[in-house]
Amino acid sequence: MCGIAGYVTTGCKPEQAVLKKMTDRIAHRGPDGEGFYLDDMCALGHRRLAIIDLKGGDQPIYSADRRYVIVYNGEIYNYRELRKELAAGGASFYTQSDTEAILAGFERWGADVVHHLRGMYAFAIWDTHSQTLMMARDPWGIKPLYYYCSGDTLIFASEIKAFLDHPAFHKEFNEASLAAYLCFNSVPTEETFFKGVMRVQPGHRVTIRRTCDGPEKVRLSVEDECFKALTFDERDMPLDEASDMIAKAMAESVHYHQIADVEVGSFLSSGIDSSYLVSLARPDKTYTVGYDDERYDEIRYARDLTEKLGITNRSRTIDKEEYFKALPNILYHMDEPLADPAAIALYFVAQIASEDVKVVMSGEGADELFGGYNSYQEEISGRSYMKIPYPLRRIASGIAGLFPEARGLNFIYRRGRHLRDYHIGLGRVFRDKEALSLVNSREQVIPTDLVKPFYDAHSNDSTMVQRQVIDFYFWLVNDFLFAVDRNTMMFGLEARTPYLDDAVFAAARCLSTAHKVNAQTTKIALRTAARTVIPNESYKKKKLGFPVPLREWMREEKVDAAIEKAFRSEAAGRFFKQKKILKLLNQHKTGKKDCYKKVWAVYIFLLWYEEFFGKDES
Repeated sequence: MCGIAGYVTTGCKPEQAVLKKMTDRIAHRGPDGEGFYLDDMCALGHRRLAIIDLKGGDQPIYSADRRYVIVYNGEIYNYRELRKELAAGGASFYTQSDTEAILAGFERWGADVVHHLRGMYAFAIWDTHSQTLMMARDPWGIKPLYYYCSGDTLIFASEIKAFLDHPAFHKEFNEASLAAYLCFNSVPTEETFFKGVMRVQPGHRVTIRRTCDGPEKVRLSVEDECFKALTFDERDMPLDEASDMIAKAMAESVHYHQIADVEVGSFLSSGIDSSYLVSLARPDKTYTVGYDDERYDEIRYARDLTEKLGITNRSRTIDKEEYFKALPNILYHMDEPLADPAAIALYFVAQIASEDVKVVMSGEGADELFGGYNSYQEEISGRSYMKIPYPLRRIASGIAGLFPEARGLNFIYRRGRHLRDYHIGLGRVFRDKEALSLVNSREQVIPTDLVKPFYDAHSNDSTMVQRQVIDFYFWLVNDFLFAVDRNTMMFGLEARTPYLDDAVFAAARCLSTAHKVNAQTTKIALRTAARTVIPNESYKKKKLGFPVPLREWMREEKVDAAIEKAFRSEAAGRFFKQKKILKLLNQHKTGKKDCYKKVWAVYIFLLWYEEFFGKDES
């Protein structure tokens, strides 16, 4: 795990001083070393977190003839098999690293090397002969990668903040995505909150070429291509057959995810996802965070499991003061605002883990692949209501939409509309109309427009699969994996996610809705597989996922005063209808309405804006 940065230019020759500033800005991702490559057109920089081949794996790494140069962030779990296959074909290696396996594979298969990789990655390979740069991001979206093109220069990096030190980068806020952020609680657009900064999408490769339109017209062309996307093939099969298939895939994946030249620990909450990983892997060390409020505390459940397994659990109880004190530092490392309260909890569990180990496993992806969210049960519980003719349900939905949001009314609102017309993912914060009415700018991306291409691509799949696809690309990638990457890497800690694995997905993609949910529970097939190895009843428990008592904290005077100050700021007035956001705050404070998620989304944005733009204005 590492941090990469670099740029390609047809203008002035690249400068190492600029490249070093960029990599220094993301030095937290790789505290173990640095490396640089520069020629007349390309600059590649690397910050290393040494996990595999501790002595010989420094980057950049070159091909034997030095035609190709690579910088890379991630882990390729099948790199040993790849090295054997490539060596049998004549490839030679001078390191024991997985990085060199990617490069040798690129020499053999070209851009199709990505189809041979099992793992998480973001890399850039420079071809010194053709003067072409190829970048790729893993299909799961675990590792981040961004780029920015301005005139004769294209900049790329693991984190956007690395761009701040490049003279070609013009920092400008992208206001058009603000309403969409309020709905998703993260920035869901391909263009980030920094205007012109694009995120490479999961399973995409981007190729940058030097193009001549004439003797004096040299420019950079950018080609973005999807090489792999989620596809499902639901089948009817006995539950025991499905659970056996999952059990074999999970055992294999956990084995691969423990390959390292350093110790591997694990995060541990109270639910099935991390409990299953820990029960399979039996790491020496696990890490948990909790709160004084028992409703939100997972520590006692984690201790019960680790005591039965005979392994160590380190835990930490977080209080309100340290939670809020950490916010500015976390938002700086995030680059973009993320209004998921659990993202802050990840900061603390990563902090304690980094004191012992350099690698941890984490349970992200199980809910999206195996049907773990309570909202998926609507596929079962809503069947009776769905027998009502659609025109009548549509009328009822329109009436329900006129009233303030409430649990029963929300169900009627949703079930009187087609899934694609309202469902943007599991944790929608604002409805489209309310979000658009809250922001001052009229030029806004419409949230439901963002998910439409994914519904179109999966129009022949079940509505359960459609829910999973939307949750995968818009919530798992942009929220959960984003939070895990930033909160671990700020401490030089690598997080691995065994559920997001080729073998595991090969099992998950075949499951029917009946294998995923019924009226009583979720993740049916996964729970069936897990109960054979988990020594307590965590396989039955609903996932809490490091929950936070934020709803209660926000009603306390000190916290409420801090939020109100932000809501009355100049920036708040510039971007929002101030009376409306203050009304939301008052409704939550007085208990008239439980709208803490909406208040939090606005507040986190304002804190983030102050961190990256407000300081420039003062």
